[in-house]
Amino acid sequence: MNRELGYHASPAPRAPPGWRDDNALPGLVNTHAHVDKSWWGLPWQSYGGEGGTEGRIRHERARRDELGIPSLGITQRALTELVRHGTTAIRTHVDVDPGLGLRGIEVVREAVADYGDALTVEVVAFPQDGVLRRPGVLELLADAARAGADHLGGLDPATIDRDPVGQIDAVLALAAEHGVGVDIHLHDPAELGAFQIELIVDRAEALGLVGRVNIAHGFAVSQLDPAQRRDLLARMGELGVTMTTVAPLRLPQLPLAELDAAGVRLGFGTDGIRDLWSPYGTGDLLGIAWQYARAAGIVRDDDLRRVVDLATGAATPFAGLPEGGLVVGARADIVLLDAENAMDALVRTLPRDAVIAGGRLLVG
Repeated sequence: MNRELGYHASPAPRAPPGWRDDNALPGLVNTHAHVDKSWWGLPWQSYGGEGGTEGRIRHERARRDELGIPSLGITQRALTELVRHGTTAIRTHVDVDPGLGLRGIEVVREAVADYGDALTVEVVAFPQDGVLRRPGVLELLADAARAGADHLGGLDPATIDRDPVGQIDAVLALAAEHGVGVDIHLHDPAELGAFQIELIVDRAEALGLVGRVNIAHGFAVSQLDPAQRRDLLARMGELGVTMTTVAPLRLPQLPLAELDAAGVRLGFGTDGIRDLWSPYGTGDLLGIAWQYARAAGIVRDDDLRRVVDLATGAATPFAGLPEGGLVVGARADIVLLDAENAMDALVRTLPRDAVIAGGRLLVG
């Protein structure tokens, strides 16, 4: 979607009197969101579905229409929460299935247009209910790519479609044909998940998708023995395969030092916020970075700074922008907050006093 919104380098606005450099962070980059589906702003919705991925999918399908998901108001409220917490660039997954068609993408495009050039957003056409098991989904993904989606998604090829080779081949082939990226949700654990990552990497290489594939969640990476993980990450790094995480508390965190050593770029995301999968989530990307750092046992200054970097300037390529930061000539995406330094901003997840995106004051 950023191809339509465009990229405009803006001069950095003058900070209010009394602000030091320590009071500013680059804009936060949410690399894994679902802004098309949230009940934020609606009365409390009790979760009544079964557990697990399949149970959550069925629960959402059963109730989304009565809540108006997707709709312009839903997405506007979700974006408002992300922006007021300092997010200035987003990669969002948007559901695509035979019941919705491309309506969710159209809604997201309309909501983002309200921000003009200030907010940078990339869209992943996300077939949450499967690719191969639902007739017509592959055609919808092709339609989404032709309509301007930046990436095509997938979901647990082995456990949802029960055909890992078929789903991975189909999605990556479509992406190569239409010149878009790939961003696949992969929750499957350990050896099963690693097997699918290997398939994804192999097809990315064969189809010339170097630097255009992301694996979201990728729990399996943290569950492998060290030697197997090292070899898998090395292969991912060679092909420019990236990863995004929502820092799930119940699972081991992705090993940042090992990803960095292998050249595997990592981004943080809020996932869905207050949706039909879970009532949790506030839209605070800095809070996700805090959660990751705390759960991973990160305490040293350099490592804390690295986490902040991954939540801000180092993550901008996930939204189709050059790597950014608080430097002359960079896009003017800035968050002001009363912190002693970047580490302090992270560990206290301080209130955002002002949010500037593309040189435009959005909050404050």
